[in-house]
Amino acid sequence: MELKERLAAYFDGNADYFNVDIRLLQYQVQMIGLDSLVDLPQSIASLQTQTSNLDHASLQPAALLNILGKLVEPKLEAIVPDIMKGNLILFEPKSGTCSSVLPIPKNVTRSVTSPETENTLYGASSAFQEDVDTNIGILRKQCSGASMQVETYKVGKHHPRSLFLIYQEDRVDSRLLRSVQAKIKEGQDQEVHHIQQLGNMLGMNPWSFLPSFNMTELPQNAAHSLQQGKIVCMIDRYPFAIILPSHIMDMFRLKDDYNYALPFMYLIRLLRIIGALIATIIPGLYVALVSVNPEVLRLQLALSIANSRQDVPYPAFVETLLLLIVLELILEASVRLPKSVGPTITMVGGIILGQAAVSAKLVSNLLIIVLAGTTIASSTVVGFQNSVTLRVFKYVLIILSAIYGMLGLLAGIVVVCAYLGHQTSMGVPYLSLPAFNKKDERNG
Repeated sequence: MELKERLAAYFDGNADYFNVDIRLLQYQVQMIGLDSLVDLPQSIASLQTQTSNLDHASLQPAALLNILGKLVEPKLEAIVPDIMKGNLILFEPKSGTCSSVLPIPKNVTRSVTSPETENTLYGASSAFQEDVDTNIGILRKQCSGASMQVETYKVGKHHPRSLFLIYQEDRVDSRLLRSVQAKIKEGQDQEVHHIQQLGNMLGMNPWSFLPSFNMTELPQNAAHSLQQGKIVCMIDRYPFAIILPSHIMDMFRLKDDYNYALPFMYLIRLLRIIGALIATIIPGLYVALVSVNPEVLRLQLALSIANSRQDVPYPAFVETLLLLIVLELILEASVRLPKSVGPTITMVGGIILGQAAVSAKLVSNLLIIVLAGTTIASSTVVGFQNSVTLRVFKYVLIILSAIYGMLGLLAGIVVVCAYLGHQTSMGVPYLSLPAFNKKDERNG
């Protein structure tokens, strides 16, 4: 069976497959590709323009196709990956010569837009998008130095994807870089379709409550991480940069902070630290003081709390859990709903549900205030994945506080601190502070 028939049989179920004959100089050439990825008329015009000035008589088919692209074996297993990547295959049947050519592609990627998941006040408003080459170009605009290195790997056996490893060679920790490179090379046969699979390839603990990496949509944050000696991973068709390793201070600082005066920068970061503490401790403190250790409170405050919970039929632990589950449902719905209706529905739903729950004596007014403040405080930290971690730790402290009161709350804080101290990200302790680099202007 000839190559044309074998390719037609292979792509039998693909309506966008094409194999057309064109004439380049004196040769009849088959042009093969996918119409959904290749702009065929523009590509034919480009090839004919390139060949118009060549010497017709002396040029052999192999030399002609070598000028236009890269010669490949005329075998199915060599040609199909190039077609799936969006390349154009030129095949001259008489000589059996085959070449993979970069065509004029169809635009299947959105243009560079503003970020969807992160906001910036004074920084650049460009965001990463699905085309990894465009992302690297945006990142190079942010890192204009010559020390930025970009390594590329093909990962996945059945559905190969491009994975890019980006670092600054004069700032990155060489041991960290060698470790990441070795793990990627060992796991190159693994499929990488989402972040969990990338974490498995890099040897991360899949059951850890702490993020082993940070993700950002903003090029300036990725560039800032490179300047701090970190490594940035990018996957084709994934509009985020994955930053390795992750430290606790990544929860509180942003590149955008440097656009404020120095006192305001530190005050904003202090506010984020206070927000993280409130989000983690206050619900447990409420349960401990109301249900186990009310004697710690001043008499007037204790009477006020008791008055607000007078008709509530549940203990404080059940009351808190009930309202927290409702808040988690509202947060999850706000992420899934369309942007045009999501904020309105979640705001109206939250107000109506909260008012109805208080009127029905299911929860107290004070708990509504406590949990509303807690939810707002958990959103002050940098990165959505970090706010999820705080939400998990909050439940641990609530359960211990409901059982042992203030003693349980303090024991829970110790347990959380011990857990944080035990965790590492790519071999780097999570609680380690970033090493001060003298070449950096200010590490923060």
